[in-house]
Amino acid sequence: MTTEPSWVAATMQQTVPWVGTAGIEFVEVTPDRVVVRLPDDPALRNHVGGPHAAMIFGLGETASGAVTLAAFAPALERATPLPVRSEIAYRRVARGTLTAVAQPARPAGEVLAELEAGSRPEFDVRVTVTDAEGGETTRMTVVWTLRPHR
Repeated sequence: MTTEPSWVAATMQQTVPWVGTAGIEFVEVTPDRVVVRLPDDPALRNHVGGPHAAMIFGLGETASGAVTLAAFAPALERATPLPVRSEIAYRRVARGTLTAVAQPARPAGEVLAELEAGSRPEFDVRVTVTDAEGGETTRMTVVWTLRPHR
């Protein structure tokens, strides 16, 4: 099953205007994997000439949110996805255009079963960020929840 990238991208840009402001591009969107890209922009660089850490974090968190939308689209009528916490490890200085790949750590069916049972499930989304040189620069885990509507 593939979710149309235009649906997820449009939803992200509408509900999170920062996504469009930062210039994040949606490359691939499925319920199991999202790939987003942040073009190199001198205005978004840090003191050592690479993308600022805030931009790297924002790119990774956006990728994690997009895969959450794609994976849990059937549940959006009854629950709101929200980030709970995150962990990030900057492994080396990034250079140029960044690409983030986000993947849920467990099957959506397990999470949806918890939601159906009346709980507020939490689930990890793992993100890897690479730069223009193709090397890994950052690893993230974003923990999300599906908050049931009242």
